[in-house]
Formats: sequence, structure tokens, C-alpha cells
Amino acid sequence: MKISLLKYLIIINFIYLITACVPSQPTEDFELLPSERLTNKLEANRRKIKTFEGNGTITVNSPVENSATFRVVLLKPDSIYFTIMGPFGIELAQALVTKNKFTFYDALQNTAYVGDVNSNALRSIFRINLSFDDLVDAFIGSVNLTNNLYHAPDEYFVEGDKYVLTYYDTARENKTVYKVDVRQLGITEYQLFDLNDELALQGNYKDFELLENVAVPYKIIIDNKIDEQKINIDYKKIRVNKDNIRIDFKVPDDATIIKW
Repeated sequence: MKISLLKYLIIINFIYLITACVPSQPTEDFELLPSERLTNKLEANRRKIKTFEGNGTITVNSPVENSATFRVVLLKPDSIYFTIMGPFGIELAQALVTKNKFTFYDALQNTAYVGDVNSNALRSIFRINLSFDDLVDAFIGSVNLTNNLYHAPDEYFVEGDKYVLTYYDTARENKTVYKVDVRQLGITEYQLFDLNDELALQGNYKDFELLENVAVPYKIIIDNKIDEQKINIDYKKIRVNKDNIRIDFKVPDDATIIKW
């Protein structure tokens, strides 16, 4: 019995020595960037996406929850094509929106609504109060940092695996906070606080994939706290910067046309 116990202890110590000598997996190296280089890289990545096509599910709470399968095609800088699909991929409604004009086609009623783009039209089509440019960024899962390219953030630090940048806007009396994955350089969270330091708008982004060397999220949540509007996008498939990404939309000749 003593011999068996001794052998057991020797084996255990031998295994311990072997595992102790095996080098651990190296931590993935990454370069910590100064704030100026980080914002330049993020904005450059946002601008790399010229054409975008995504298929998935969209859920809008405004305030009633509505969910549908959808397809979106974006041609920067001025075109959004959006279609809602029913069972078996049947198109129920389509919308083509540019910076100046929109066409919304209700396939069930064979009726097209056309008019000039304004905040009311965009809100009626997409059920959330965002500008045209903000809608483009929302569908791609990006945040426009143009206004922050020429001045350093008021606060900048690394928290775990995230860069955290904070900007104070004294003119508008608000604060914006960005959290960025240090490895993929994708913005994982965006927060806008009002003059009372209350959260007014929040964006969350996750499940990134590198497309054209740009971190593109497959899951996007935009929460407009002020207007109590929330949009949740869950992509199943995304393509970017492909030659065959185009908008092919034509209202049927027999459709009823109503000017907005």
C-alpha cells in the first residue's frame, strides 16, 4: 500500500513538472493607440464602406413592438433601399429613400407614396427619429466621428479590452461616450447624454466580423430614450463593397401613386 501511494505521488509530481514547463498560450498582442490615431482609424474605417447589403430581422419599438424580416441596400452617400418580407420571402413593402426624395410602395395595396424627404417622412417609414445620415450609420452599425477628428477627447483611457473616449460639447451642453474594442477597432457602445447628464441616446454593437478589414457588427441596438424609440437589428448575412450590390426597384405601372 505504501509503495502504491509513493508511486502515485511520484506520478502526480511528474505530471505537475511537465505542465509547469509547458509555456502558456501567448496573449494576443495589440498596439494601444493614442486618441488621435484611434479616431482617425475609426472614421477611416467608417468611410471604407461604400456599398452595403444586409439581410436579417428588424424589431422596432415605437412604442408598440413590431418585428419583420428585411433586406437593406445602402449606396453611399445618398441612397437607402429597404424592403420588408413576409412568409416565403414575399415582399410586402419597399422603400427607396435618397437625401431629397422617397418612394414607399405598399405591395398589398399596390400603392406607392412619393414625396420630399423630411424628418416626418423618415419617421413614418422607419419608425424612429433619425436623420438620413444617422440612418445610414445605424444600418451599418457605425458612428460618425467627423466632428471629433480635430480635437482630443476630454477623457481617454483603456478599461479592460475597451478604449473609452469622452467628449464634452459646451455649445450643445451634452456629452458623448464611445467604447471601442482594442483589437478589432469596432465601436461596441455609443452614449449621448443631455445637459442634465441623463442618457438620451444609446447604441450597442456586437458580433463583429472583419469585412474589407472593417469590424462590422451583426447585432445592433439603437435606443432613443427621449422619443422612447428602439430599433434592434439582427443580421444573418452582410456583404460590403461588392460590384453587384445595386438597387433594382421600380414601382409597377398599374400602382396607385399618392403624393405625400
